Amino acid sequence: MNWVDDYKKKLVTAEEAASLIKSDDRVYISGNAATPYVLMNSLARRKNKLEGVELVHVLLLGEDPLSKPEMEGHFRHNSLFVGPADRKAINEGRADYIPIFLHQIPNLIYSEQMPLDAAILHLSPADEHGFMSFGVEVLASKAAAEKAKKVIVQVNEKMPRVLGDSFIHVSRVHKIVEVSEELPELKRKPFSEVERKIGHLITKLIGDGSTLQLGIGGIPDAVLSALKERRDLGIHTEMVSDGVMEAIEAGIITGAKKTFHPNKVILTFILGSKKLYEFADNNPVLEAK
Repeated sequence: MNWVDDYKKKLVTAEEAASLIKSDDRVYISGNAATPYVLMNSLARRKNKLEGVELVHVLLLGEDPLSKPEMEGHFRHNSLFVGPADRKAINEGRADYIPIFLHQIPNLIYSEQMPLDAAILHLSPADEHGFMSFGVEVLASKAAAEKAKKVIVQVNEKMPRVLGDSFIHVSRVHKIVEVSEELPELKRKPFSEVERKIGHLITKLIGDGSTLQLGIGGIPDAVLSALKERRDLGIHTEMVSDGVMEAIEAGIITGAKKTFHPNKVILTFILGSKKLYEFADNNPVLEAK
């Protein structure tokens, strides 16, 4: 069967896709700007048919219907990165948290210390060869896709096709749900005077050709804003933000001096504005892993 026919055969409604999840399943849900809202809401509507479903994830953005008090007994979060969506449930004892470094999460899945019954992921449309990109979040989604017994995907025409070791073929998934929705954005906030001073002090330690790892928040933004006189910086990071995009466009970040993956920005997720997501689409400078 060619991939187009396979795709059409697997194309279902969100309700049909959610019906693959059974009581007591352990399910990985992609996070950050790849949080699959349509499928999560479909799962929530099936709560009376499900008991003891464990939800594993990193940071979830937006409102999470599966962590509401009425979901207790039906769904229980086992968070690998706590955020606003699940913090209340964890504080109230209705959800759990596993302290772990982000880089350890894929091996937790690959080693089957945390075996998965299903993965619910948010992907880009398939290319002419039938490959869909994990888009703005690879992190643990790739490991989950490769190890879960069932893979359910939400294919979004507005998900950028991010390049790198970041693709899954149509033949590897079990159900496909098509959606068209904007990705959640991380609104930039002005960094404080204290953050500005910290950023200024940090930049004194960064010379031309240095390679940086950057996270979320005012301090990374303050550092990036103070690097205008640097050249040929490299990025090997968890997160790519609007600040990284602007530094690439300004010629500050080139990766030319990197000895590992030179001339490439290596990342595991992208979080920021719509402009950033458009910048990431089919951009060969970026490599997600």
